[in-house]
Amino acid sequence: MALTDTQIKQAQPAEKQYKLTDGAGLFLLLHPNGSKYWRLKYRFAGKEKTLALGVYPEISLKQARALRDDARKLIANGTDPAEVRKAEKISITAERRQRSEAEMIDRMVEAGEAVPGSFEAVALEWFAMQEPTWAPAHAEKVINRLRNNVFPYIGRTPVDQVAAPDVLAIIRRIEARGTTDTAHRAKQNIGQVMRYAIATGRTTNDPTPSLTGALKPRTKGHFAAVTEPKDIAPLLRLMASYRGSPITQAALTIAPLVFIRPGELRTMQWADIDFDACELRYTPPKTRKKTAVEIVVPLARQVIDALRELEQLTGGGRYVFASVRSNSRPMSGNTVNAALKRLGIDTKNKLTGHGFRAMARTVLEEVHGFRPEILELQLAHAVRDPLGRAYNRTKHLAERKRMMQVWADYLDELREAKNVIHGSFGRAV
Repeated sequence: MALTDTQIKQAQPAEKQYKLTDGAGLFLLLHPNGSKYWRLKYRFAGKEKTLALGVYPEISLKQARALRDDARKLIANGTDPAEVRKAEKISITAERRQRSEAEMIDRMVEAGEAVPGSFEAVALEWFAMQEPTWAPAHAEKVINRLRNNVFPYIGRTPVDQVAAPDVLAIIRRIEARGTTDTAHRAKQNIGQVMRYAIATGRTTNDPTPSLTGALKPRTKGHFAAVTEPKDIAPLLRLMASYRGSPITQAALTIAPLVFIRPGELRTMQWADIDFDACELRYTPPKTRKKTAVEIVVPLARQVIDALRELEQLTGGGRYVFASVRSNSRPMSGNTVNAALKRLGIDTKNKLTGHGFRAMARTVLEEVHGFRPEILELQLAHAVRDPLGRAYNRTKHLAERKRMMQVWADYLDELREAKNVIHGSFGRAV
């Protein structure tokens, strides 16, 4: 049954994407985020293919049907519309041939499509090739950086006409906002697109190397951390005084004991915990698609006890530190830092959730004498042996188990000690 404008407007997103079929291969694809995309399903040379026709409501139902009819004419004439786009040429009926290049470009812009041969078109092609190898969060950052900072200024520029002054103007706009790191990353992404364009024969020049020395230098940032024993003790006491959500309280208890990255802590899953072996085994999302390297974290007795207690609250769901709003989602990325702030702790200069890693790294080496390579393995950093080969992340488990128990016992001693110099961190909540 053919679609109607009313039906399209009233269509609501679902948990998974689904289709609304119009006819002759035309359908509307609805994503869980509410976006609606026109697609054309067709067969060419015995193969089933799908062609993107634009985004609704930028492309109306009437316009989508017109685009479908144009594509069907191409197919009827023995031309694959997808190949037409790739070749950046349109060879159709006499009526279509008579249209000027300007009219064709105007129509594509109106349809929300990148003009063939433009920087945006090449960038999207490059992104589509790279995306499957990236973590979703990284891919989203890259495409948003291009859409927000680059495409508005050189998106329609033919890729072989992008020059160093064009790129520098983009960088200057970003720097003016005070986001130097974003400026450097934007330059890097533009260079990657230009080198892809060179490799695929669209241009012969990458202007980004010419900008060396023209950008403001990056300012190296470090996560705030506490590394002096006299400061750790009052911090632990203050954290133990937290009286907010019991799930957040458990996160504050466990975070310094396991010192994994905050994003990995909050997305910790019950299925990854082996209570018998006293181990946490997981693959970080950022490396899941590339190397699928498994991280092994030995769990001290204190961690196992805290997890057993927390299991009564969230054990029925997927995530150890589940959101208070939904047991099917992890706590937000800012929960631990927000709790530290609530305790009155300066998370810019004193401590962040990430700072527990630096705390453990420094104290375990300087106070307890553990070898740097053992610490780096436990921090899930890339470690190489004397021959330059990467260490197996499961190596030295016995020593790492001992180290993690030593660390947990040491923190207990600091928290319970009566003769520790008290620092000034904040207030009890």
